[in-house]
Amino acid sequence: MVMIADKDTALPAGARTARSWLTPTDEQQPRPPYREGLAMAIGVFLWMGCYLGLVGVLVPARISQIAPQDKATVVAIMSTVAMIVSTIANIVEGALSDRTRSRFGRRTPWLIFGSVGSCIMILLWGKADTVWAIILCAAVFQIFLNAIVAPLIAVLSDRVAPSHRGMISSLYALGFSAGSYGGQIVAAAFLQVSYRGFMMMALFSLLAGPLAALLLREKSTRDMPVEKLTKQVFIQQFSFPTRDVRDYYLALFGKLSIMTAKYTVTGYQLYILTDYMRLTGASVARYIGMISMILLVTSVVMAIVSGPLTDKLRVRKIPVVIAGLLITVGVMLPSLAPDPRLMLAYALIAGIGMGIFNSVDQALNIEVLPNQRTAAKDLGILNMANNGGQVLGPVYAGIVIGLIGYHAIFWVAAVTALLGVILISLIRKVR
Repeated sequence: MVMIADKDTALPAGARTARSWLTPTDEQQPRPPYREGLAMAIGVFLWMGCYLGLVGVLVPARISQIAPQDKATVVAIMSTVAMIVSTIANIVEGALSDRTRSRFGRRTPWLIFGSVGSCIMILLWGKADTVWAIILCAAVFQIFLNAIVAPLIAVLSDRVAPSHRGMISSLYALGFSAGSYGGQIVAAAFLQVSYRGFMMMALFSLLAGPLAALLLREKSTRDMPVEKLTKQVFIQQFSFPTRDVRDYYLALFGKLSIMTAKYTVTGYQLYILTDYMRLTGASVARYIGMISMILLVTSVVMAIVSGPLTDKLRVRKIPVVIAGLLITVGVMLPSLAPDPRLMLAYALIAGIGMGIFNSVDQALNIEVLPNQRTAAKDLGILNMANNGGQVLGPVYAGIVIGLIGYHAIFWVAAVTALLGVILISLIRKVR
């Protein structure tokens, strides 16, 4: 891809607009694009806060009311269905956003569509009163959620030069971490009046896309060249990449393993505290709040430090491997005893690891992309490891709980995280 700066004033105005989608080089972008970083941070904070507030707290609580005897199985089924829908939606919506020509750019229309649709589905989800209604809402919600997720992460490839990707990834990680744990803190406060919690999460979702789009201020892509949709182009742009993909798939499955390990514990956090550690009443909400706050603070602090440091040292893989090892240790700790204080220790160690991981992994992902022209689709597939881990983790945990018991999920999570570390360490292109 030929890289041309938007600020090239030698070009006619129409040509400058037509070339506004092209990725800048280091020379063309001497300073970090903080506005784009802020847009990504706010967008991911809102959609992630909404998502994890729902699947980590409010929806499991709703399922406990509707099907108390089968809640672990229901969460596993819901997660499986959501994972399938999420996988398809991520690929299709990412590819369509790569090809979108409009006066508002190629990402903005999808961000707005996803936000409005997600908001509506969350309000319906909160009113669902049968198991199958909850599962259906979860599936449709994933279609709209991924219309925010895939286009937003593509901004890192669209608008950020290579030398600034660690810094902007750190801003993204700040939003990711704040949303991951802040959303659960907010949701936990509504456990006794859960529909108000659903309404709050709907508001988060409704604001995510429009606020990000307002900051991004995309230029028109009406003149953007788009290849005719032949059979070959369709296969290239709407499917998994097949050329020069060794490191790409190592990054994908390494990330998926680490995310699955994390959400094996996070996805069943409520039930771990109630059914394994035997907490009741206000103690449950208090511990969820403390765990989420520790995860939030450690993740945010490490995110601030890690991305800029990796830009300076010009390393990506080594910090991600270290982060994976910390997560491995963290998720293993609660297996030692059914003591809620061990969940706090898990939050401290795993939180440090997740802060490093979230801030550096996105920069690593950009550097293993096989084709910049299909960045949103390919990053959407990589980001599917986030969604896939969020969905697969509870499925994984549900099976283990059913076969062995709650105490086993921590060891299973640790082994899964370690597998991710091994896969990422095998990447060759990135140091």
